Amino acid sequence: MELRKPPPVRRLSDAWTPPTATPPTTNGNGHHPVTSFVGAPQRAAPSSIAIDRMHVENLSVSYGEKPAVKSVSLPIRQGEVLALIGPSGCGKTTLLRSLNRLTELTRGASLSGRITLDGVDIASMEATSLRRRVTMVFQQPNPFPMSVFDNVAYVLREQASRRPRRAAVRGAVNDALGRAGLLDEVADNLDHPALRLSGGQQQRLCIARALAADPEVLLLDEPCSALDPVSTRLIEELIIKLRGDVAIVIVTHNLQQAYRVADYVAFMYLGELVEYGSAHKLFGTPSQQRTRDYVSGAFG
Repeated sequence: MELRKPPPVRRLSDAWTPPTATPPTTNGNGHHPVTSFVGAPQRAAPSSIAIDRMHVENLSVSYGEKPAVKSVSLPIRQGEVLALIGPSGCGKTTLLRSLNRLTELTRGASLSGRITLDGVDIASMEATSLRRRVTMVFQQPNPFPMSVFDNVAYVLREQASRRPRRAAVRGAVNDALGRAGLLDEVADNLDHPALRLSGGQQQRLCIARALAADPEVLLLDEPCSALDPVSTRLIEELIIKLRGDVAIVIVTHNLQQAYRVADYVAFMYLGELVEYGSAHKLFGTPSQQRTRDYVSGAFG
């Protein structure tokens, strides 16, 4: 029998050195901080001005007999990014959809508590008007089957009492595309079919379409889950840039992403708000054991 040669030995470069762990310190409760985020990219400095936009007060949502959100209270501020985290089925998407009354479109859904926008109960607002002020971008990019220009212009034309001509909305379309970080890539051909854009470009087009309504609040439901790392980075940079102009709430399963983009984080579990606080504190020295277990990867 012919003997096979052993596979070649792979050698690490002499320049490589293993990462060193940061020695843990204890917080005021004697607990060690969660170290899984040590070395993660640092977020941009938070905005110096935060403006109250929405307040969630004792919100509870049920689907039939099944509770999905249990007596949650949260502030939502312009100048900040709020990330909702937690395992699947914990109620974070239901909470997000309640902020512009999309939850009520689900048969059997019931809601109690109060949500206000600029001090006004959203239950008293006309739903379409509310959804222009509190807009949502979904998990899968969903551009309309029309040109890049017309995707953004659609919102502007729907808001107008008479259908404006292309020239009348060109400036606003370019502004929305610029705010979404897409204008430089599509400026040479705004008549390009939106469905032929890359996935990341399609998602930024959807963000531009949402921004064209000039909202006070932007809701993002796992906006990067279907995107590659490069597109994800562009979206994350965009989120940080936009937070000074609009309050942003993002649902994400990616804890590293929440750490990178969020100023404040709400951890939900089985419909309950377990802990709410700054991203630095919640990921570094959470006060609740369930939060510590989740952000350290013990479950999820």
